[in-house]
Parts: sequence; structure tokens; C-alpha cells
Amino acid sequence: MSVDVTAKTKLLGVLGTPIEHSSSPKIHNTAFEALGLDYEYLAFDVGPETLGQAIEGLRALGARGFSVTMPNKQIAAQYLDEVSKEGRLSGSVNCVLNEDGRLKGYNTDGYGFMETLRSNGVTIEGAKMTLIGTGGASAAICTQAAVDGMREIALFGIKDPTFESGRRLAERLNESTECKVEVLELSDEELLRKHVAQSDVLGNATPVGMGKMEGKSPVNDTSLFRPGLAVMDVIYNPRKTRFLEMAEQNGCTIMNGQNMLLFQGAKSFHIWTGRKMPLELVRPIVEGH
Repeated sequence: MSVDVTAKTKLLGVLGTPIEHSSSPKIHNTAFEALGLDYEYLAFDVGPETLGQAIEGLRALGARGFSVTMPNKQIAAQYLDEVSKEGRLSGSVNCVLNEDGRLKGYNTDGYGFMETLRSNGVTIEGAKMTLIGTGGASAAICTQAAVDGMREIALFGIKDPTFESGRRLAERLNESTECKVEVLELSDEELLRKHVAQSDVLGNATPVGMGKMEGKSPVNDTSLFRPGLAVMDVIYNPRKTRFLEMAEQNGCTIMNGQNMLLFQGAKSFHIWTGRKMPLELVRPIVEGH
């Protein structure tokens, strides 16, 4: 345990499955110990079929809050009392705060992506982004970008079940923000090339490049990449995907998902505790993930 558990210790945790690989308990408990906070963060193997029961159990126990990870992010909102603007627009929740029995959901994933860009000198306001993928990660990123003042987003995806979700997201963002969002087919290489040429940021929000798809890239046209283009991949293992390798070889500024993981966790930490996470202390944990 990171601190001496007492009858006053506040409970936090993460709900997902599989969950054994999660570094979140070590990250948060290290930060709690460093700041002398009487919290304990645990991992709970919970899937969609028991998510509602788990959330009601944590509410009943008076837990301070919890994280929600795959595959629960897009169904958690139905069990909550309130959801932030970013959570509502993205249709996804990954952080929940319990205030006197009232549960409020947030999405900090998009914040993690935007903060990573900012930490690398990228200005979000008025910028244009081309983003590959129409799943949950993409929805969180697009929503935060639009809320933060990005001018335009070209969202490219394949015709899978998430493609229509991407279109519905674009409709919501076009109605609710000043950002222009389009959803386009990744197979249209000429259109992709046109939008990337006009973009300040190119991102990959798909799993292509990790696991069984390691060594592959969502795009293979190296002419897309140019000096001055900021290129980010949400994947953090491997640290440098094929997508990022191609971008680096063509003079782009590259970023992987490690800082996204770090910054989204720091945002959740602040929501629960009101304190800033000691980033430099926990960064080695994220980098070793």
C-alpha cells in the first residue's frame, strides 16, 4: 500500500476488463504518497454486464470517485447523475467524481491529447487537424479539440460500425461548437492528402501499430509528412510506431501516447483531490508501462 490505510482513507479505483496490465494504481498511489494524501486507488475487473452494479456499489461505499476504462467508457454515463460537456458531446466517460452521493462523469482523454500537443509547442486555437479513426479515442480527442477552439477537423475512417458514430459526433460538434468537423473515408487518398497538406496536426486514434498490428501504419503514403507538421499517435506501446517512424524520417515533430496517458491521469487526479499531480515523479512509471 502507498499509505497507511485508516478508517478515514478515501477509496478510488479503475473499472475495466482486462485490468491486470493497468499502471493507474501505481501512478495514483505514488502521487498520493508524495503529497501525503489519505487516498487508496485500486483496480477492479469489471465489464459492461456488471458495470451498473459496480458503480452503485462504489456510490454506496462513499468512494471519492473512479476511473472508467475499456470496454466501459461509452456506457458509463447511463449510470451517472451528471456528465460534463466533453463527456456528453463525445459520448464517453473515463473519470467519475462522487460528491455526497451524486456522481458526475468527465472525459479527460481528449485533454491528455491536447495537453501533449501544447507541451510540444502546438497552438490549438485556430488550428486544423486531420485525425485517423472514428472510435472512442477519436471522439474524445475531437470533442476536446473543438471545445478548446480548434478551427477545423477532418476525421478519416474506414466503413466499420464506428463510422456512423463519427458522423453523429460531427453533427453534435458542428451544432455545439465553432469548429467545422467532417467525416471522410480513409480510402480516398487524394482527399486525405489534400486535408493533411492544410493541417497543423495529423493524429492516429486507431490501434493500427500495436499488438497484432505492430509494424503497420494507418497510412503508408510518406508524402503526407512534411517538416513543421505535428504528428501524434495515441499508442504508447511500442513507443515509436511505424506511423511515427515515417513522420520522423520526413521532419515532423512526433509524439506518442505516453504523455496523453500521463496528462489525462493528472486531470482526473485534480478532479478528485483538487491538487496537481507531481508529474515528474510519476512520469517514469508511465514511461515504463
